[in-house]
Amino acid sequence: MQWREISVHTTTEGADLVSGVLMELGALGTEIKDRNDVPDPDKPGVYWELYDKKLLENMPEDVVVKGWFEQDSDVDETVAALKEQLQMYAAMDLGVDLGSLKIDQDNVKDEDWAEEWKKYYKPFRIGSHLVVKPTWEDYAVQPDDLVIELDPGMAFGTGTHETTNMCMQLLERYLADGMRVMDVGTGSGILAIAAAKLNAKDILAIDIDPDAVKVAKENVALNGVEEQIRVVVGDLCKSEAMPCDLAVANIVADAICMLAGPMTRHLEKDGLLICSGIIREKEQQVMDAALEAGYTLHDRIEKGEWVALCLKNEAK
Repeated sequence: MQWREISVHTTTEGADLVSGVLMELGALGTEIKDRNDVPDPDKPGVYWELYDKKLLENMPEDVVVKGWFEQDSDVDETVAALKEQLQMYAAMDLGVDLGSLKIDQDNVKDEDWAEEWKKYYKPFRIGSHLVVKPTWEDYAVQPDDLVIELDPGMAFGTGTHETTNMCMQLLERYLADGMRVMDVGTGSGILAIAAAKLNAKDILAIDIDPDAVKVAKENVALNGVEEQIRVVVGDLCKSEAMPCDLAVANIVADAICMLAGPMTRHLEKDGLLICSGIIREKEQQVMDAALEAGYTLHDRIEKGEWVALCLKNEAK
């Protein structure tokens, strides 16, 4: 099948917004190409040997968000709608730089886009023990490695993005054996699986996107942790939840602000909420909402433009 590949040039701050617009317009999937997602080989603690160095060489100078649409009679109307919507956002004062929002187009075949990104996605280490291994790559397991087999499909969460990476670091730091864990906005299931590898005993993974839940269930089965993880379609505020000792939410700042209060009802006293997807400019907004809901700041990590917070629930 032929596809129309639409690329939008933007910034790190604008990438999620652009990706969301493409998905709303019917994109089968999106990909964000951002140099900030690639570890700096000159910084200490980066396991660069686990990456293909051509990844950085092939990254665009600005941030490019790609979406793929069926090559049918409506695709030109879709492009026109995209231009109109991006122009609307460019005219609004959103408080972030969206970049040029220039649009490029190309026609591709199934195999061209479905497999291209896999060439550069290699096994890599996060923290002391966690290793994320794409299902199609080989990896020589080292003593004490906790290997997560992953095929992210079209769901968010490969571990390479700073937000996912920082959440995994905080999980390794604070998750104790036997904890009950809730993963809100599970995406590919990577954080729930990391929690299982770190010996959490009962894990509920929730996402509002049925496609993400399908991918997460496949990855849970791939890692043999079905007994520890239950994956459901749902909204924390409206559907299933459970008492937990630790919750993790790698979503967006506004959603964290909205969920901080309801989460205290499910999180045990002194339980921890690990959250990211927070641009530094919105950190104070998240902290204000967290303090109002009854949390205190327990730990904080930042990478690039992103922040991850570990909050302690003092509300009960």
